[in-house]
Amino acid sequence: MLNLPWEKSKALQQRAYKVMPLGVNSNFRFWGEGITPYMQSAKGAYLWDADGNKYIDYRMGFGPIILGHAYDEVNEKVKTEIDLGTLSAMTYELEIETAEKFVKMCPGVEMIRFACSGTEATMHAIRVARAYTGRERIIKFEGMYHGFHDYTLWSTYAPTEAYGSCGNPISVPSSSGIPRQLSELITTLPFNNPDVFEKTLKSIGEQVAAIIVEPCMGNCGAILPVKNFLQFIRKQCDKYGIVMILDEVKTGFRVANGGAQEYYHIKPDLATYAKAFANGYPLAAFGGKKDIMSIIGHGVAQGGTFTNNKPGVAAAWATLTILDREPVIKTIEKRGKRLMDGIGNIFKESGIPFCMNGYPAMFSFAIGVEEVRDQRTWNESEKDYYLALIEAMIGRGVMPDHDAREPWFLCYSHSEADIDTTLDVVRGAVKVVKR
Repeated sequence: MLNLPWEKSKALQQRAYKVMPLGVNSNFRFWGEGITPYMQSAKGAYLWDADGNKYIDYRMGFGPIILGHAYDEVNEKVKTEIDLGTLSAMTYELEIETAEKFVKMCPGVEMIRFACSGTEATMHAIRVARAYTGRERIIKFEGMYHGFHDYTLWSTYAPTEAYGSCGNPISVPSSSGIPRQLSELITTLPFNNPDVFEKTLKSIGEQVAAIIVEPCMGNCGAILPVKNFLQFIRKQCDKYGIVMILDEVKTGFRVANGGAQEYYHIKPDLATYAKAFANGYPLAAFGGKKDIMSIIGHGVAQGGTFTNNKPGVAAAWATLTILDREPVIKTIEKRGKRLMDGIGNIFKESGIPFCMNGYPAMFSFAIGVEEVRDQRTWNESEKDYYLALIEAMIGRGVMPDHDAREPWFLCYSHSEADIDTTLDVVRGAVKVVKR
């Protein structure tokens, strides 16, 4: 149990309880009574809580911070642009320039539209897919999170037994308030199981508008696809006339400048983005093939008052410029790999069974299991021990997320010295936390 000098955080939580459910503006920010930290400031790779405690931050705002907190060049661009107006009911040139940079960097994106959040981006992409195909059913995979709208918040957090058999899964709503009738429009399947996937399509493939898939299970331990699984999805989509939506909200501009599309050499029909491409400012996007995107505005509605907000667009322009100019991804990859290898060696030396998952820029590890392929196998890992380790690290000044489902994220500002310090902290945590 966390036992840190968080007196100001505790006081802020009690104050926030009076005006916000759980005292936060997202359920994911709530760790528990008296153990939920509140922030004072952040810069580069570091975060200070309300009590002034400093941490090497591996949450990175749930992944958006790719360059570093309060990155000077990004902030300067934002400051310059907002003096010209923060929001307009007209499109402006910087939007077009940012879209051009986006299309240039992402192999499968020919046209894009901006949005305000990943939830909006996936919601819009699904509507476009349904309109394009004239179908309504969606397929998603257990343990994958595609935003908080009702259409995809199914089989995301439930215990394994709730899902039924692997070959005939049950779609489980992940919140009260989701209409049960929507279960007729969603099919959920285990990730990395081509046999079940193919069998399902033989039965309902002609009814499916879209298959939405994260390249990596970004909210379930950073589980990677098995070899050629994404390519198999692509082929099956072509076979049945299904729109493939690659949800790059977490992997976009983080695992490669062109995201998972570049990393896996795959072109989806549509892709969704948020997080890293604006370095923490509120902007998202969805895009893809021109013939699909072109139906927007021709019987297909999409919009949003804040979709061209100047702070977000300016931040995206600056972030994409830096990503294109500097070795951001290669630097993060080098340091992230060193961190992954170092943690793995500490576990091996200590005799702790584990498997490492994800990419150097976005990784996790599962304790007590040799391999995880999907949420069902990940649920067999020792999550209580994982949490105890994380809490010991937080108490020593290193802050991964408190939730085992959430990956560790690195940014361009993490230094070699930060990696050294983190490995020392991990080593110390392993010594004091017993399995």
